[in-house]
Amino acid sequence: MMNIAILSRNPRLYSTSRLVAAAKERGHEVRVLDHLHCYMNITSMKPTISYKGEKLEGYDAVIPRIGASVTFYGTAVLRQFEMMGVYPLNESVAISRSRDKLRSLQLLARKGIGLPVTGFAHNPDDVSDLLDSVGGAPVVIKLLEGTQGIGVVLAETKKAAESVIEAFMGLHANILVQEYIKEAGGADIRCFVVDGKVVAAMKRQAKAGEFRSNLHRGGSADIIRITPEERSTAVRAARIMGLNVAGVDLLRSNHGPVVMEVNSSPGLQGIEQSTGKDVAGMIIHCIEKNAKQGKTKTRGSG
Repeated sequence: MMNIAILSRNPRLYSTSRLVAAAKERGHEVRVLDHLHCYMNITSMKPTISYKGEKLEGYDAVIPRIGASVTFYGTAVLRQFEMMGVYPLNESVAISRSRDKLRSLQLLARKGIGLPVTGFAHNPDDVSDLLDSVGGAPVVIKLLEGTQGIGVVLAETKKAAESVIEAFMGLHANILVQEYIKEAGGADIRCFVVDGKVVAAMKRQAKAGEFRSNLHRGGSADIIRITPEERSTAVRAARIMGLNVAGVDLLRSNHGPVVMEVNSSPGLQGIEQSTGKDVAGMIIHCIEKNAKQGKTKTRGSG
């Protein structure tokens, strides 16, 4: 039996409640902690974490479900657990790496993973040349800090793209400009990777008139059979990020699978309901297999 902590702001969320149920089913003690209510004593002799006046001790493993808006504080709390020798399902450095869209694309590109042609710029004087460098309109423009499809715009003409880019830059926002993979037809593939294997995959299809396939944007999900190349791309992408559990989002392009994003806290609801698989149980099994006191060696690079 293990003592497992889940870092989550809301115990009623589908993903959190499923992980709690799966852990209890396998005979473990489990507790949900709101990471924003954790506070830390950072000393070299005995690092500690307190929660609402109580010192947290005796945990074997921690499952981070850290929202993008609180990545900085959430990963600091997770790092403190790591300093105390608690096994993290995903390590703090890997989560920080995957949350930085630009950094993660650079790491994936360096290792030869297929990606959409992507541009990044800071100076509005470079807009026209930036658009030409990714093959011209139509292009997808993304806020670096956006999640769940928010801050993602499809610009169908060069004029529209220039206007959107200049507007974002006027707000001093960091943006990526990517080629639009038209042949994907508004669909992407979410591959759920656990412990180096794709354990489930679903196709997410954008609703009519929409190009973003996120379920939060009204997209639909269905089970899909993925190719060996898609499977190995997803596994490699998760490994490069250093993530034991990841949602790897792929597009089917004319030149093979391209990675859109690697998500370090992928939701369980869409994948479990569309595939009928007990993904939460697989995550707990991964912890049972790998959790050892002090096993927090950072994997991946960069």
